[in-house]
Amino acid sequence: MRVWATLLLVLLALPARAGMFDDQTARQRIEALRTEVAALSERVDQTSKNQLDFANQVESLRSELARIRGQLEVLLNDMDTTQKRQRDFYIDLDTRLRKLETAAAEAKPATPTVDPAQEMHDYEAAFTAFKNAKYKDAIAAFQAFASAYPNSNLLPNAYYWTASGHYQLKDYHKAAEIFAKVAATWPNDAKAPDALLAQGNALLEAGDKKGARKVLHTLIAQYPSTAAAQTAKQRLKK
Repeated sequence: MRVWATLLLVLLALPARAGMFDDQTARQRIEALRTEVAALSERVDQTSKNQLDFANQVESLRSELARIRGQLEVLLNDMDTTQKRQRDFYIDLDTRLRKLETAAAEAKPATPTVDPAQEMHDYEAAFTAFKNAKYKDAIAAFQAFASAYPNSNLLPNAYYWTASGHYQLKDYHKAAEIFAKVAATWPNDAKAPDALLAQGNALLEAGDKKGARKVLHTLIAQYPSTAAAQTAKQRLKK
């Protein structure tokens, strides 16, 4: 009987312990699921927060882009306005200059007509005075000729003989100055090489040997095939 009683108690206790074991396993599963749900919820919350931050950043960038576009439009508009003002200014300036040029041209007195016969007569008179050794009269006459006929083809000759008059009066520095002007102002005129040679002679007479030598070298370099250059070479040898 004791054995049967003990066995009965064991059999009665088995379902209760099995139930206890099943309940404990379920609780463990529930706790595990809760843990997974909590972790998943945290991930969802983090993802949502990241998405919200990203959305805020996108909105901020859009606002910044809109601001920059607005500034760009303002700058482009200002640039167009400035360019238009510049165009209008230059057009107005050009118009004013044209009006001034037209007015100046209309107000400019007509160039008096030169009488070729009178021009030649005045030149011959000055040259005659020089040939007659009236050097002061010749200098004054040639200076008057230069003032009366500033566009004359005989102007290089007039200055050359003016310088020659000063040379004959032993005013060598003045003579050298005017001879230099002839060569510098009319370098293609036939009188240019002769003027350089005469300038060298005037400087030599004035005691400026170094200056004379420099002028003669310039003459030879610029007009090597002229008679004046050949004379300059002989002077340099001396």
